[in-house]
Amino acid sequence: MAGHPGSGDPLSPRAKLAVTAGKAAAAVSRVAGRGSGSVIGGKVALRLDPELLGRLATHLDVVLVSATNGKTTTTRLIAEALRASGPVVSNALGANMPAGITSALAGGSDARFGVIEVDEKYLAGVARDVSPKAIALLNLSRDQLDRAGETRMLAEKWREGLAGSKAVIIANADDPLVVWAASSSPNVVWVAAGQAWKDDAWSCPACGGVMQRPGDDWYCGECGFRRPQPSWALSGDYVLDPHGSAWPIHLQLPGRANKANAASSAAVAAVFGVPPQVALERMYQVQAVAGRYDVVQFQGRDLRLLLAKNPAGWLETFSLIDPPPAPVLLSVNARGADGTDTSWLWDVDYTRLAGHPIFVLGDRKLDLAVRLEVAGLDFRVCETLDEAVQLAPPGRIEAIANYTAFQDLRRRVGN
Repeated sequence: MAGHPGSGDPLSPRAKLAVTAGKAAAAVSRVAGRGSGSVIGGKVALRLDPELLGRLATHLDVVLVSATNGKTTTTRLIAEALRASGPVVSNALGANMPAGITSALAGGSDARFGVIEVDEKYLAGVARDVSPKAIALLNLSRDQLDRAGETRMLAEKWREGLAGSKAVIIANADDPLVVWAASSSPNVVWVAAGQAWKDDAWSCPACGGVMQRPGDDWYCGECGFRRPQPSWALSGDYVLDPHGSAWPIHLQLPGRANKANAASSAAVAAVFGVPPQVALERMYQVQAVAGRYDVVQFQGRDLRLLLAKNPAGWLETFSLIDPPPAPVLLSVNARGADGTDTSWLWDVDYTRLAGHPIFVLGDRKLDLAVRLEVAGLDFRVCETLDEAVQLAPPGRIEAIANYTAFQDLRRRVGN
């Protein structure tokens, strides 16, 4: 650890100046209507003091959370659990690169714990800067192909960056890429959290051989790389701890994926001395995460806002929605924050939406329309959310969108 609660040295004059300047830049950005300002504030602060991130974390017990899907939700669940033991600072809105993380920690001078979501590409660097006590690795799958590249390259970067780490690694035993990445660390807690999307893990990350997947198990028949024995597990509506005790999961968040997030969060909380029962009870308080899963009123209709950014995320989201004939609205953009490559649309099994009235919008609505036509689905292309809502038949509308399209929807409905 770089330090422990209450032991951090006061910030240097330069660091204090950097924090003040960053907060001022963030405030100007907010007044100008350009969002929360956390990213620009962090960039300004880091320009003035490049080592500020590490300095701000000195007095904190830090946990980092990284994955392709579920980072923001799991970060929120862990933060709620750790508040049982003291004040928490967290980048709760998902600004997960060094600038956004720096902004978040700048507001945590009185905190005991730092619960930090980290973009997959930046995990190793942030871990070097903040000396975390724990790192949670949930999953790796294809996402933002133009920016992040191939999943095995990311797994290799994690493996190299975490080799010899003093942190306790809490890792998903059911994802071969995560297991490969975490196996370079001397202290790993394995969690059987499940893996619904398997299309990025059919070849062995160790040798390239074909992965064998009997039931929930997996192994490489060529080099012997195999699923480790988990000490924590998701089992239906329960978390099984290392002693074999079963703790009920009561969440307001829907779906199997969030139960898996809760299981990993309980394992993380235990590293910090919070018992599973206490951790899981506190997680019930989370109703929505940065707008995800919110049900909002718009033009007299109920809309449920669901975020799905990549094939794995869409697969999980399809399992959440109301059955046919519930109307479904799909919105896809391809801006910088989404990744400009939309080829991933062809990896999503949209036939699961058969029987639903479907309405398509967003910057890439025509790309999505071609994909749905090939899938043999009936749909309507709409110019605006207002048009889609007016055309939708009765019933709660399930609105599924990728990152910037989701933010567009939130702004339009005033959420």
